[in-house]
Amino acid sequence: MTRTLTKLDAQELVGRLTGWSVVDGRDAIEKTFQFADFKLAWGWMNQVALKAEQMDHHPEWFNVYGKVHVLLATHDAPGVTHLDAELAEFMDARAGN
Repeated sequence: MTRTLTKLDAQELVGRLTGWSVVDGRDAIEKTFQFADFKLAWGWMNQVALKAEQMDHHPEWFNVYGKVHVLLATHDAPGVTHLDAELAEFMDARAGN
């Protein structure tokens, strides 16, 4: 199945999201999530991983204790797409943002 990946305006997208920003020099958006401890961060990452797998759209992320830095980009399309928007919104909802 071929999916249509329409490029979104990254600036417009981050304007609708809380705490996200456009990555300088790259068609991507990013955010750092802060949790009280490693267990909460890991639990959140597990929920996001299951959603990402279901979407076949995987984040670039880095975790240290309660902090998770996330970068979203659609690698098989030109720039930020509706997949990034959907996953960012899911991440925010699961983090309570």
